Amino acid sequence: MTTALITRAVLVTEARDWIGTRYQHQASLKGVGCDCLGLVRGVWRYCVGDEPETPPPYAPDWAEARGEEALAQAALRHLVPIALNEVGAGDVLLFRWRDGFVAKHAAIASGDGTMIHAHDGAAVCEVALTPWWRRRLAYAFRFPGVS
Repeated sequence: MTTALITRAVLVTEARDWIGTRYQHQASLKGVGCDCLGLVRGVWRYCVGDEPETPPPYAPDWAEARGEEALAQAALRHLVPIALNEVGAGDVLLFRWRDGFVAKHAAIASGDGTMIHAHDGAAVCEVALTPWWRRRLAYAFRFPGVS
């Protein structure tokens, strides 16, 4: 779909179309398999266009091994950073699993207090942004061109 003006509704509709896609590390193919980054990449392809960069191969423990905010740095290159209290539907959320760790999990906000994400052992799903998740929220970004 590539448009110059992207609406939050289109972003959320596309993310919801991925619900049920099984978890597959490093994958990004709707209905076949994806990980959390693959979900964001797929929504980007549908709503924005070609991916601006190809992520390098990464192991499940890449963040612990390198200790760099690689996911946040990549998001800064292509998305618009926003304050955590400004999150709206269609925005990209990055989480830390624990205090002191780098952010290594991504999701897409889908509405008031909900998000869509993929995680190991489960298919893409829409869940509540519970206090557990909110405590781990480290970064928030908006897709470019969102109205």
